[in-house]
Amino acid sequence: MGRAAAVGSPAIRTVFFFTTITIFFFSRNALSFYLPGVAPEDFRKGDPLNVKVNKLTSIKTQLPYSFYSLPFCHPDKIVDSRENLGEVLRGDRIENSPYVFKMREPQMCNVVCRITLDSKIAKEFKDKIEDEYRVNMILDNLPLVVPIPRQEPESPPVYQLGFHVGVKGQYSGSKDGKYFLHNHLSFTVKFHKDEQTDAARIVGFEVTPYRLMVVLYYMSRFSVKHEYDGKWSENTRLSTCDPHAKRTVSVSNSPQEVEDKQEVIFTYDVAFQESEVKWASRWDTYLLMSDDQIHWFSIVNSLMIVLFLSGMVAMIMLRTLYRDISKYNELETQEEAQEETGWKLVHADVFRPPSNSDLLCVYVGTGVQFLGMVLMTMVFAVLGFLSPSNRGGLMTALLLLWVFMGIFAGYAASRLYKLFKGTEWKRIALRTAFLFPATVFSIFFVLNALIWGQKSSGAVPFGTMFALVFLWFGISVPLVFVGSYVGFRKPAIEDPVKTNKIPRQIPEQTWYMNPIFSILIGGILPFGAVFIELFFILTSIWLNQFYYIFGFLFIVFIILLVTCAEITIVLCYFQLCSEDYLWWWRSYLTSGSSALYLFLYATFYFFTKLDITKPVSGALYFGYMLIASYAFFVLTGTIGFYACFWFTRLIYSSVKID
Repeated sequence: MGRAAAVGSPAIRTVFFFTTITIFFFSRNALSFYLPGVAPEDFRKGDPLNVKVNKLTSIKTQLPYSFYSLPFCHPDKIVDSRENLGEVLRGDRIENSPYVFKMREPQMCNVVCRITLDSKIAKEFKDKIEDEYRVNMILDNLPLVVPIPRQEPESPPVYQLGFHVGVKGQYSGSKDGKYFLHNHLSFTVKFHKDEQTDAARIVGFEVTPYRLMVVLYYMSRFSVKHEYDGKWSENTRLSTCDPHAKRTVSVSNSPQEVEDKQEVIFTYDVAFQESEVKWASRWDTYLLMSDDQIHWFSIVNSLMIVLFLSGMVAMIMLRTLYRDISKYNELETQEEAQEETGWKLVHADVFRPPSNSDLLCVYVGTGVQFLGMVLMTMVFAVLGFLSPSNRGGLMTALLLLWVFMGIFAGYAASRLYKLFKGTEWKRIALRTAFLFPATVFSIFFVLNALIWGQKSSGAVPFGTMFALVFLWFGISVPLVFVGSYVGFRKPAIEDPVKTNKIPRQIPEQTWYMNPIFSILIGGILPFGAVFIELFFILTSIWLNQFYYIFGFLFIVFIILLVTCAEITIVLCYFQLCSEDYLWWWRSYLTSGSSALYLFLYATFYFFTKLDITKPVSGALYFGYMLIASYAFFVLTGTIGFYACFWFTRLIYSSVKID
């Protein structure tokens, strides 16, 4: 009867209904809603379609290179088409290409160019094939994808970005490894046709998947050693494929080897396929996840568990605090007051400024800046403004929001600084504006130097570096000073109780209240709330896959906020009950320690999911994950600090202090 009454109570039903509606709304938002990012363009039959090329990418090296870093066919004049700061930081190199289609006019065996390999060029191609580099192209803002069929016959295919430069294997009956170049591309352009105007919009850009077989004699839709009669000229007709004779590339053709003095002819086919998919929904198929069932189950399961634990913790805390406050307020005699124990006993020391209080103010202000940046980014992403069609949009939004949130960083740091009786607000503003950005910029500069050494397109050029410095010094730093000035002009926050001049001696603590132990324990639950989503984020970043489930991510972020706040409050309450009043830094470190588990998980992910072997690539991975963990520490630590700050002020203002 008791369980039935608890489950059927109006409060529980209301919470369950609200949670269900929230999951439904954000999951629908995550899977289907986005703004396409560019205005639709109508193409009529015969209109030119210009294919653009992007960077070469590899999940083995994580070092992008320009498409024309290899001697592929190129137009007479190469034009850079990058549009925003985020694209440059991502290493994108969007340029024009010699591949030009005509709308709804199929082409067969169209010759692009002919080159002859020397030993140096052959080695460059072999190195890129060995590292499994993929070629990325763009048509009408849609990336080129390779559809990979799933095991379930009726399930839609999984799309992989780009196609491999080549493949390594051997002929049938041979043990010698050979490198083969993908020199023949078979494109498929999907379009949605307007029956009234006969105009069409592009809704898909695919390349025919090659068959992954060990015996390369039977695998040659991409790698073809073209043959022709006589001497080469612009009018030479190939014997391996001929549009005049309607002869296409067949599996009987030999693949194109990569060796010194080998002649390579690059060709392509283009087919047009009408689709029922409308232009506004053309990204839906790209965003389908290969393991969406596991993702759904994991997110919902994690949400339910954390909500249940949060509810239990909240009920325990409220009941315990209510009993303590009632008990303390009923103490009337002097003897009873002298025998009081627990958190009330340290009321005269609990608001004593901590050691290194200036540094704490700086980190709290930086955390507020991060919190504002993440919240605004989540809002824009959930509303669809940061769709993957807007390349570099997410990176650009993060940078700009970080810069403009500097005013809140200065305000929060100076308010806390004034609470600690500080007087030099300019110094605290300067440290807030420089401590975290300078640390991150130093690591980023070293990593960028490593990328420069590899001659990768991922290296940030000098002009972009100057733009980043301008954003920092020209906008962020002044805003931090403005926020600090405004915050310091406000009246100081008053403590609910007075602080003694002589600090109270802290009694010896039990082993489980040891600061290091309690801090490490406190970071487990916040990390447990996000580690499932962290797997998908790492996969999208380091395995070059799409990530557009911001609805789920927003739910997980809210869970993270609640979990950080509650676990910090619980451990802070136990700490005060054991008459240890040094809670300022411990509240920050308790929830901030989840960043340690994040970095350890990133290390586990590196050795179990990635195939990175080069030292430079490993340094890039751990360098960027160190920056991410540092940012996560600042964010979660600030959440825990403010939760404990609010909690202590609440309980000590609720009891009668003589």
